[in-house]
Amino acid sequence: MVSTQSLRVESGLQYLSESQVAPKSRSPNQELLPLTASVNSRDRLEIGGCEVTALVEQFGSPLYILDEETLRATSSQYRDAFKRYYPGESQVLYASKAWSCLAICAIAASEGLGIDVVSAGEIHTALQAGVNPDKIYFHGNNKSREEIQLAVESGCVTVADNWLDLETLAELGKLGVSSKTGGPTRVMVRFTPGIECHTHEYIQTGQIDSKFGFDPNSLDRVFKFISEQPSLYCVGVHAHIGSQIFELQPHDDLADVIVQALTKAISYGLPAKEINIGGGLGIRYTETDDPPSIQDWARTICSAVVAACDRQQLPLPKLLCEPGRSLVGTACVTAYTVGSQKVIPGMRTYLAVDGGMSDNPRPITYQSVYRVLAANKMSAPLTETVTVAGKHCESGDILIKDAKLPECHAGDVLVVTATGAYNYSMASNYNRVPRPAAVLVKNGEVNTIVQRETYQDLLRFDRLPERLGVQK
Repeated sequence: MVSTQSLRVESGLQYLSESQVAPKSRSPNQELLPLTASVNSRDRLEIGGCEVTALVEQFGSPLYILDEETLRATSSQYRDAFKRYYPGESQVLYASKAWSCLAICAIAASEGLGIDVVSAGEIHTALQAGVNPDKIYFHGNNKSREEIQLAVESGCVTVADNWLDLETLAELGKLGVSSKTGGPTRVMVRFTPGIECHTHEYIQTGQIDSKFGFDPNSLDRVFKFISEQPSLYCVGVHAHIGSQIFELQPHDDLADVIVQALTKAISYGLPAKEINIGGGLGIRYTETDDPPSIQDWARTICSAVVAACDRQQLPLPKLLCEPGRSLVGTACVTAYTVGSQKVIPGMRTYLAVDGGMSDNPRPITYQSVYRVLAANKMSAPLTETVTVAGKHCESGDILIKDAKLPECHAGDVLVVTATGAYNYSMASNYNRVPRPAAVLVKNGEVNTIVQRETYQDLLRFDRLPERLGVQK
C-alpha cells in the first residue's frame, strides 16, 4: 500500500486515515474515510477489502458503500465508553433517522444498542430487524394516533413531546390499548432545555424556540397529569440540544437541567429512573473539522450527570444517549461515475456525475460541505480545481464546489466521503431518478442491503385512469 507523506499531501491519499500509517487511535467520527480504507497495488481505493471501482462495475452507480467494521467499531466505542465512565446503568440507542434499514438496525442490535425511531415506518423496520421493543424509543413532534397505538401495542417507549401525545396515550389507556405483556404504557417526557449550540439553525433543537418538546415551565402540569393516569408509567425525561456539535460545554450544561427535571418528576410520585441526553456529536466532513472523540463526549456527559446527581442527592438514573450521524456517518461513502464536463475559461470547470441531490440533498438543503477523491487514481496529483455537479435539472444541484482532484475523464469513479448519515434516508426520486443501491462490505465480502430501484419501481404506485388510456 502506498502511504508516503509526500504523496499523501499531494494526492487523494491525504484523505486516508492517519491510522493507515500509525496505530488506530482516533475515534471513527474523526476520520474522513471508513477505518478499513486502503489503496491497493492498482492505485485504487478499497473499503472493507473490496475495490470501489469493482463494486461500481458490479452494482452500478451511484452506490452507497457501508463498511461494517467501522459501524461496529463506532457502536462498541459508544457502548464501552458509557460503561467505562458511568457508574450506573446505561443504554446507547441508534438514532435511526440517520439511516433506517434492516441491516443497520440489525447490526446496531447485535452490538447491544437500542433504536431511536420517529415514525411508524422506523418502528416497523426496527421490529422486523429483530430489535427488542423494550429498547425502542418513539420520538416525534406530531405523532398520529395510529403511530402511537403501534408503539404502545408493540411495547416501545413513547417519548411524549406535547399535550396531544399525552392525551392520546391516556385515551388509548382508557380504551384498554396496551402492550402485548398487558403492562402500563411506558412514557418518557421530552422538554426543551433552553441550551443553544453552534450548529445549523435547522438542526438546533435545545433552544426554547423549538418545535420539539414541552416548555420547561409546563413540566409541573405535565407530571401532575401523568401521575393521574393509571395506564401511564413515566420512565424518565429526555432533552436534546441539536446535531453536528463540536462543543462539549453544552452537553455538560444539559446534565444539570435534565437531572433537575428528573427530580421534579420524582416529586410527583412518578417512577422516573431514566434520563436521555440525546445525541448530536459531530463528525469530520472536511479536513478542517475537528469534532471531539466519542470517548471525550461520553466522559464529559457521564461525569456531568454524576456531579449533577450528587448535587441533587439523587441515585444515579439509567443514562441513555442516541447518536445517529456520529455512529453511521463516516462508515459510508458514495461512489459516482464521471460523465460530462463543461469548461468556462477563466471561471470554472463543471465535472458532472451520475447522481446528486436525489441521493445527497444535504448540500442544497444545508449548504453542507463534503470531500471527494478519485477512487481509480489515488496517488495521482491533485492538479485540477473543479465543481462536482449533479445530473438533475436544477442549477443548485452541486455536490462540491472547488474540489481538488486529479485530471478526470468520463468513466472515472469519484468517491464522496462521510455519506452514511441523512443521504439514503433523505434521498428522493427527483426527476424520476431511481434511488441507488447500498452494499455492506467486510473482509472482501459484499452484500446488498438496499436494492437499486428500477424504472418500474417508480411507477409502482402510479395509477392511470382508464378513460385516459395509453397513447401508442
